[in-house]
Amino acid sequence: NIMRSLYEDLRYAIRVLRGSPGFTAVAVLTLALGIAANTTVFGWIDTLLVRPFPGVAGGGRLAALETVSPSGEYFNTSYRDYRDYRDGLKSFSGLAASLLNGFNVGPAGNPRRIYGEYVSGNYFAVLGVTPVRGRAFLPSEYGDSPGASPAAVIGYRLWRSMFQGDPGVVGRTIRVNRYELTVAGIAPEEFRGTMPGMRMEIWIPMSMAPQLNGQGGWLLEGRADRQMWVTARLKPGVTLGQANAEVEACARRLAEESPLTSRGFRASLMPVWKAHLGMQTVLLAPLRILMAVCFVLFLIVGANVANLQLARATARRRELSVRMALGADRWRLARQLLTESLLLAALGAVAGIALAAWLGRSLLWMLPPIGFPVEVDFRLNADMLCFTVLLCCAGSLLTGLAPAVHSVRSGLMEALKEGGRSGTPGAGQNRTRGLLVVSEVALALVALVGTALFARSFQNARAIHPGFDASNVLFARYHLDTFCQNTEQRAQFCYRLRDRIRELSGIAAVSFGNSVPLDIGSGQRSDIQVEGYAPRPNEEMNVSSATVAPGFFDTLRIPVLEGRDFTERDDRDSPPVVIVNRTFAQRYFGGYSAVGRRVLVDRAWATVAGLVKDSKYYRLAEPPTPYMYLPYRQRHGGEFWTAFFIRTVGPARGSFAAVRREATAIDPNAAVAEVVEFEERVDGSLYSQKVAAALLSVLGAVSLL
Repeated sequence: NIMRSLYEDLRYAIRVLRGSPGFTAVAVLTLALGIAANTTVFGWIDTLLVRPFPGVAGGGRLAALETVSPSGEYFNTSYRDYRDYRDGLKSFSGLAASLLNGFNVGPAGNPRRIYGEYVSGNYFAVLGVTPVRGRAFLPSEYGDSPGASPAAVIGYRLWRSMFQGDPGVVGRTIRVNRYELTVAGIAPEEFRGTMPGMRMEIWIPMSMAPQLNGQGGWLLEGRADRQMWVTARLKPGVTLGQANAEVEACARRLAEESPLTSRGFRASLMPVWKAHLGMQTVLLAPLRILMAVCFVLFLIVGANVANLQLARATARRRELSVRMALGADRWRLARQLLTESLLLAALGAVAGIALAAWLGRSLLWMLPPIGFPVEVDFRLNADMLCFTVLLCCAGSLLTGLAPAVHSVRSGLMEALKEGGRSGTPGAGQNRTRGLLVVSEVALALVALVGTALFARSFQNARAIHPGFDASNVLFARYHLDTFCQNTEQRAQFCYRLRDRIRELSGIAAVSFGNSVPLDIGSGQRSDIQVEGYAPRPNEEMNVSSATVAPGFFDTLRIPVLEGRDFTERDDRDSPPVVIVNRTFAQRYFGGYSAVGRRVLVDRAWATVAGLVKDSKYYRLAEPPTPYMYLPYRQRHGGEFWTAFFIRTVGPARGSFAAVRREATAIDPNAAVAEVVEFEERVDGSLYSQKVAAALLSVLGAVSLL
């Protein structure tokens, strides 16, 4: 009887809503907007924070292990430290290391630039990922001896696009950075690596990095070279707090054993969504704000549709009164009205899911050219569908409860008197509608004020001068490790390319270096001692630095305040020199002249040759930061890549083709490098604020509507 009664309620609700197509369309569309906004943001949170590693078994047991400096900054971990953690920690069933890198894959002269990871041999075993074809790395390939495992696992997308899905590719060799590697297996389609928000396409054992990059063994042996992303799998029954206590104890022991490189450093274990590498670090704060505004929008939508329901109930008052007169009890009528609201919410949820599937890609639509393979794998899954069902139920109660209560709470005679022949609403109903209108306006005002404040904050951030001039500057990043065999070949490529670009018409200045202002990442750091400066207790004598060629400051128009720029004479045969910024001089030289002072940089004394104005290095909102520049001819060595900065006389875009042509003339493998306007890269540093400001503006407009 209950099921039959519910079925009759549903049939009647369908007939009623079909009889009012205008009201139904407006209510469904309103609910769809609120549900779509919430489902979209929930989907982004689910993709980037809850399920950052699709295709991985038991992702809930995975955590990130990071190194913490004496000053509290978070860093990646050196491979040497990783090995000690891997071999000494007992709370984990396994720890895996990975390192994001660019690779040239394919025949010489016509390679494809892809991004992948150098990984520890146990990488796939720790993650629980089984290739769809072939195999993962064998235990015999888990070793750390350089060059011992010339194998690779390729991504499903690369297999389909480059090898046309040929199953025979497993067991064959492919050319990667001038070397032949055997394809061991093909990763599952959904697997994209362990860099949240990015898609990797190839995985190569870490032991092959020295050979493929031509850098020697320092990457595997240097304890101070903290570049590894470490993913740990907790043993069953072990909590994150228990495992973190063991990690901290192990880090203290390593610091005692290696005081020169690790004094004051510690380690921390954290959920992946709290880690400091990947797209979730950029989008975590905006997603929190967006989720809060979406909740406000949902309340506005609920109040709006509830008001529509109350207004519509006025016309149906006599109908309901007659049904009560014929014997229908109040619960029966309330259930009927709630069924109509539930049907509206269900229709809104269906339309909202369809709209959310389209909106899910909007994060990528606003993505600036940051040079990394960002991918937000927005897919409808069980969690998202359950969340939408909850929104549907909440929406039906939010929109239907007040109309149902007001329509049936009065007795029969009161209903007939209050409704009257005119069908006008009663005083109680008017009070409720007024309260809903006030609530809508108040909530919309909150959303609009929040949107305006965030938009103002975004504009203020854009107005911050970075300390350099990015206008009319081309930016090109060359992954020299993919086509140069050794350090000298890399240097020669950079010098030749610089000289060729200088000869082009319309070029005002050109330089290069191993650091990109406002780029994603922590950048290079150097251990220092300053002559005549006594460090405070536990003060970290480690500062950010960049290795740059002569003309770097002129190209980016960073003023030299004292002394001189680097010259071609600052090579390995000349006395070591450095250039420091104003904040460095104020902290370590006490306001005295910086030129001529001595600084011990990575165990070699260097003389300060110049003082430059401060600029922004990692974030536009960062406080003044001590910074140091090193001359390329003296300090170049194991760089994975080098960035060129090319100032043009006119618009930079007009020199794209010429720069690409000159690089290709030196080495055809350099043709795959990215060449973009530097202003676009600088704008990328505000990506999170831009996303939040744009989406909040849309949500604010929808709230007002």
